[in-house]
Amino acid sequence: MAATSGLRRLLRSNLFEKISVPSSSARFLSTEPIRATLFPGDGIGPEIAHSVKEVFNAAEVPIEWEEHFVGSEVDPRTQSFLTWESLESVRKNGVGLKGPMATPIGKGHRSLNLTLRKELGLYANVRPCRSLPGYKTRYDDVDLVTIRENTEGEYSGLEHQVVRGVVESIKIITRQASIRVAEYAFHYAKSNGRQRVSAIHKANIMRKSDGLFLKCCREVAEKYPEIVYEEVIIDNCCMMLVKKPSLFDVLVMPNLYGDIISDLCAGLIGGLGLTPSCNIGEGGICLAEAVHGSAPDIAGKNLANPTALLLSGVMMLRHLNLNDQADRIHNAVLSTIAEGKYRTGDLGGTASTSDFTKAVIGHL
Repeated sequence: MAATSGLRRLLRSNLFEKISVPSSSARFLSTEPIRATLFPGDGIGPEIAHSVKEVFNAAEVPIEWEEHFVGSEVDPRTQSFLTWESLESVRKNGVGLKGPMATPIGKGHRSLNLTLRKELGLYANVRPCRSLPGYKTRYDDVDLVTIRENTEGEYSGLEHQVVRGVVESIKIITRQASIRVAEYAFHYAKSNGRQRVSAIHKANIMRKSDGLFLKCCREVAEKYPEIVYEEVIIDNCCMMLVKKPSLFDVLVMPNLYGDIISDLCAGLIGGLGLTPSCNIGEGGICLAEAVHGSAPDIAGKNLANPTALLLSGVMMLRHLNLNDQADRIHNAVLSTIAEGKYRTGDLGGTASTSDFTKAVIGHL
């Protein structure tokens, strides 16, 4: 009974809130079909991308997909397996959805995800984490959003060998990137009626780099007196999150911390297979993505859970102002999970990808 009432409560609210930057979504108000780039990705990617296409088609979402696949050879124009044409597709369409992409570890290839973020200027990664009614975890009260600076920090890719046995990796923090992500975090909080923004840092050790990030956050916070601003050291933040996640509302942080904290928060609600994600770029570009791995061990076996990519698609639809379709798909996914009859293996069930997809379509 409690799970049912919780589901009704959640269905009445928007699980995924307004994610667009100011004035960026006006271009999508046309009644014409919208072209969107789709990266099915690797491993289980094509299977869950097919699930999304089926659900979107059943919900009569007015989107025409322009599909692009990871290449088999490095494109010298991008220095990765992503082609220049695929990046141009996102730039032209302004919106896209991406399945999991695997980069070979230690092979010297440029990360596919890093390539997308750098080339497309995807400066903010937004991940809402809310407890899902009907799917029990250790926490019942998770309702927070992580906003991660996406372009610099320890992930700037600047490494070199000083002498044999000594490698130096350079962390880059700039005022431009820090102001930009802080502005987005406070804009997001204000647009969605959220009360608090927490800047996550390690400025007690990295006084100059994280100190600059905090200085920028404080500067932006002064423009939003109605929102409570606080600063939390990352190690203490991790402890607080696992003790009482309800202490947090919107968290904004540099790149590496965001990578860690956002995965931690996903664990609070059941894992990356349930967690949507969206990247916001300059000029209003929106690239939603499933952030879980490509799971090559189950690829092609009809066992993958498409929830994360479906819910990321919901975030993309909200960015496009297709709120009716977003609500229907969002509610159908939550109802399917809460019902418990068609859960995939990662959720403790035995349903196949196609079974789950059919159940979601049935709930539409």
